[in-house]
Amino acid sequence: MNTKTFLVSGLIGGIVDWLLGWLFYGILLADYFPQPAESTKTMVCILAGCLTFGFFVSYIFNRWAQISTAATGAKAGAIIGFFMGLNASLFNMALVKGVTYQMFAIDLVVSIILAAIVGAVVGIVNGKLNPNN
Repeated sequence: MNTKTFLVSGLIGGIVDWLLGWLFYGILLADYFPQPAESTKTMVCILAGCLTFGFFVSYIFNRWAQISTAATGAKAGAIIGFFMGLNASLFNMALVKGVTYQMFAIDLVVSIILAAIVGAVVGIVNGKLNPNN
């Protein structure tokens, strides 16, 4: 695994995840989902979580799957997003008051879309940095 490719694609993937999360949850679905308390701690934790996801996808793509195209990255990202979104949505349904089946479904769909886009971006970056893949 090329460490530089892992770090760059993971960082870019994490930033894309953060920006898309802000767009989807902070703007497009702001009236539908409860908004977190605005604090430095909240924003740092959200950014750290998004970067963690970017590095997670980058690690899988670089270490195990050698994914270096947008199409393959989007497909793999969608699968990752489905399972991670399903996991998080099931826990939210069980533990957070007020979560409805409709919120569950919308959150799962958004998770798949976000992860597919992050996967495509990580795949593109991997292809640009490692053209031999």
